[in-house]
Amino acid sequence: MESTEVESDILRRVRTLLRELDGHHPACQCDRGMLRWTLHKKIDQNPSNSSVLVRILVKELERAERGDFRHYIIPLLHTLMYTLIKAPCISDELCGRVYDFCKKLLTLPKPFCTIGLDYAIRLKMERTAPGMLYQRMVISEQSLKSDPYPYQEKIFIFADPELLSEAICNALVTDTEAAQVSQSPRACMCYVIIHTMQAALGEGCDVRSLKGSLQDMPMRDVEHWFQQVVAAVECAGNEASADRGQHAARLENIYRAILSSLQAGNAPLGGLQGTPLPNPNISFHLWTEDDQLWKELVLFIRPLSQSCEPDCLSQDLDNFEIQDIISDCECCEQTRFSVLSTDSGIERDLPVVAEELFAPCSTETEQSRLHRKGGIKKKPSPLESVAFLQAGCNGPGAKPPAKLQRRPGAPLEPTAPLQRLHTARIVLLGDDRILGRLAQAYHSLRKRETRRVFLTPRLNLQFYHIPVVTGQPNTLAVADHAAAGQEELCEVAGYLGRADPWYESNINTLCHMIPKLATMPSSPSKHLVTDLFITDVIAYYVRMGIQPVCFQVYAVKIFFNDPAQEPAEDVFLVELRTQVQESISHRELSMTKKKMTLDGPGIDLTVTYRKVVVSDRAKELAMSLRSTGLVMKAIPADEAEDLVCLNVNITEIVRINNLSGRSFSAVANRLKTRNIKIRSTEQRPFMVCLDKDSRRTYRNVISVEVSPCLEPSYCLQKTRIMKFSLHETEDVGLVKYMPKSLLLPINTFAGIIQ
Repeated sequence: MESTEVESDILRRVRTLLRELDGHHPACQCDRGMLRWTLHKKIDQNPSNSSVLVRILVKELERAERGDFRHYIIPLLHTLMYTLIKAPCISDELCGRVYDFCKKLLTLPKPFCTIGLDYAIRLKMERTAPGMLYQRMVISEQSLKSDPYPYQEKIFIFADPELLSEAICNALVTDTEAAQVSQSPRACMCYVIIHTMQAALGEGCDVRSLKGSLQDMPMRDVEHWFQQVVAAVECAGNEASADRGQHAARLENIYRAILSSLQAGNAPLGGLQGTPLPNPNISFHLWTEDDQLWKELVLFIRPLSQSCEPDCLSQDLDNFEIQDIISDCECCEQTRFSVLSTDSGIERDLPVVAEELFAPCSTETEQSRLHRKGGIKKKPSPLESVAFLQAGCNGPGAKPPAKLQRRPGAPLEPTAPLQRLHTARIVLLGDDRILGRLAQAYHSLRKRETRRVFLTPRLNLQFYHIPVVTGQPNTLAVADHAAAGQEELCEVAGYLGRADPWYESNINTLCHMIPKLATMPSSPSKHLVTDLFITDVIAYYVRMGIQPVCFQVYAVKIFFNDPAQEPAEDVFLVELRTQVQESISHRELSMTKKKMTLDGPGIDLTVTYRKVVVSDRAKELAMSLRSTGLVMKAIPADEAEDLVCLNVNITEIVRINNLSGRSFSAVANRLKTRNIKIRSTEQRPFMVCLDKDSRRTYRNVISVEVSPCLEPSYCLQKTRIMKFSLHETEDVGLVKYMPKSLLLPINTFAGIIQ
């Protein structure tokens, strides 16, 4: 195919992609959501056309910036950067045009300026050290050992087996396992070396000879040259006065040293050749335990194979608890964990000899020193043990553990600050119900981190959501939401799609595509599509989706009609729904029928809420009504609305007296609030369902209180201040600068485009 034909074909594909953003879907519905994927696959088949695509995308970006087509900018920019990362070689002139365009975006509002700044920083390094973006991506995703760039990433896919069919789960397990085949560390190191040499030397790199030389080398030599290449690229990328020519000369010396065993120049140069971008490290998990997310993150930071054996852990240390001010903080009232220490700070507890080990205390002495609150004694998991977690502190940026003795006048050496060398990308597959579970798990994780910090200083946590709705839901799904359509089960994904057109085009289209591909009969064509498409789209999403949309998590306190039963505390993200509970006893049933005859169906409620006004002033209102139920929606119908606001729809029963007798009609009451209390005045119970999940249904409820969930670390700091300043009500000191509300960030490609 001639160059003009290639250029016109690529331009046609790009224009088709843009038309889909305007709502003009392709004639063939099976192509919807696959246009971006097929465009990149076409370039992968002929990598020499990468420069053609980059040039076309730059022209389209400049045209969109001049005209009123801002919604084209971010999709085009993501497509361009993904092409540039995978391209074997892009000229400095072309990179400069992209860099200049990204700098223009700094004058635009968010998210354009945010994404423009991020890509401008990356492009500046790429121009100085070509191949740097590809190299860093492979090193982090494959967890290759490298001192100049010691970052690691991993993708965790979580799916609820009770919400997705077995066929979908099995298909995803098969695809994620197949994506890891033939991705050995040696192959990935060779990819980095070859791509970096080709990006810096261009057509002067003999790719065929370089591949042959690397294949014949032993593993230790491949590791040596890999470290040399990484060090050269990182050194050039981090130097302010680095020169592209000097960097190319340095890499050429390494290139000739690798080819020293072969006679260079005998074979004709084959031109630019593509280097595969390996699939990221993906693990698939069926979410069966409440604390499974936390356990997987701890194992990612500190695998069991690198820690001490659980049998060697001291039972006394595992059972030890700190009686601190945390005990006064309601948000942290869970099992406490101790901090391993060899120095109590009390002079009489110090050993006579420095090397003498601490002797175990007697039972009487231990009971006199320590006091436990009443509760169930639970054998801790090896992951929750003190020694296991503190063993994880021995990574880069932390000092090794040692027995320190306190001496007068000798201050302890400060510990070096920890670095976030690990990035966990959590992908949630399913509908709003699995996001409700995520909100619970995230709230629990934040409370753990408030009691004892472990993950926060070491881990960068990113959340992603891919909606999946089965065409034939199981019995549980029908019981959850029989009247709701499939769209109502994906309110969060629908909101993200309205806020970000690129998310709508690439991710929301997977909602029905994944179940369809999972149920396809086994055939070579099926494996060709599923093994590439699903894994590639997930990889593209987590690589380029870096703009979070933060959703408010709401706390709910539930009171029951039995005074002896303790109130329940929970959180929800999407929806709270109440419904009148059927009477159980015959006496209650007869009284209910009489009441319904006089006042109509439903129960009498008292609603107290704080009205949301433009001035943001608190305005307390109260109302009494008869209702059959209500729905609180935390996800707005319009992306321009405030995310920190509850839309409450109350079905009120109104009595109408006329000549024909008494009748009743249902009236919808709508109100906006952030704090609301609902109570049954006639002591008749009702049911509460959280996040559309029937497994999270509370019965015999008499009262409900809903408010924005507070960040546990804020609660702890606020409690400390209140304890020492009883009359202090406003936030002072450190609390003023801490996040007050607990927000759940879900990444998209653009965030919210206003």
